[in-house]
Amino acid sequence: MSNHENPDSLNGSDGGGEDHVPIRKCILTGERAPRAGLIRLALGPDGVVAPDVRAKAPGRGAWIGVDRAALELAIAKGKLKGALSRAFKTAVEIPADLPEKIEQALARASLDRLGLEAKAGTLLTGAEKISEAARKGTVALMLHASDAAADGTRKLDQALRVGLGIENSGYRGLVIPASRAILSMALGRENVVHIALIAPAAAARVSDSLSRWRGFIGRDGDVEPCEVSSQGQTA
Repeated sequence: MSNHENPDSLNGSDGGGEDHVPIRKCILTGERAPRAGLIRLALGPDGVVAPDVRAKAPGRGAWIGVDRAALELAIAKGKLKGALSRAFKTAVEIPADLPEKIEQALARASLDRLGLEAKAGTLLTGAEKISEAARKGTVALMLHASDAAADGTRKLDQALRVGLGIENSGYRGLVIPASRAILSMALGRENVVHIALIAPAAAARVSDSLSRWRGFIGRDGDVEPCEVSSQGQTA
């Protein structure tokens, strides 16, 4: 066990092994879940609690697995302060804007992830390129800006279904809580309205990051990458 982690947040050993997934316990609900799906809170030397969504800050940490509405309620009722005081075994100070800071940090982590994938060449932008890849069945995850035009989104979603061989389903890409201006800055490209992840591993990384962000703001759901390797040929 790391001496930087709160002992109460750790699960018992599951035998380890190559497929071991770190498990943490939410200090508010008591539920245990994979660490990647929870949010770490770190205690600064001044006793102030801050979000550590990348789980890299030094010192002791505690984990939460609730959405923003539940967190705000826990703060208002004093439940979060009590849970953190017990976890850290000391008095803590919770900033009034902690929920907002968490949301901003989750957004930044997701956008940074997209930026890294753009540099690695694992994503496409531009409706024409995305449509072509989608119809070939090589798109593992499709994303649309929050202000994307309905017509363009609909056409790309249809291309995605064609490539997957599920034309009559309601399957579609994911509208993420970021405008085209924000996506363009994150990727360092002009007018990014739609994004297609073309590598399954990249799609999984982006999905994990988006799931935490959307889950926290109450918009979790179908952030699931497609299995490109199992897709058929272009219809």
